[in-house]
Amino acid sequence: MDRYKGKPLLRLLECYVLDAIGMLHDEHREVLHRMEPRLTRVFGHEGTWLDILIKEMEFPDSLPGRIRKNWEGFLAAARAQGAAVDPEEYAQRFVDANFPGIEPGAGTS
Repeated sequence: MDRYKGKPLLRLLECYVLDAIGMLHDEHREVLHRMEPRLTRVFGHEGTWLDILIKEMEFPDSLPGRIRKNWEGFLAAARAQGAAVDPEEYAQRFVDANFPGIEPGAGTS
């Protein structure tokens, strides 16, 4: 099963989370930059990929800080248990838990 089939915002949301925790790779950032003209056409918002996603999802300015705080707690708990931490897996889990259905314009709770 393809995780992203029929869910065009899913990977963008994961990249948003990775960006918020400082774990978005430069290669991914470059791909997202090249996608900006298409994202503008699809969503009708101007700006960077990040600006477009924030506008489309109606994210509050406080969300990146809340994501970072959650990440720090997740890291601390994992380290206390001696578990390895994969930022990509964290981003997927965070998105799955916090954006069920991934509806544009739905904002956050």
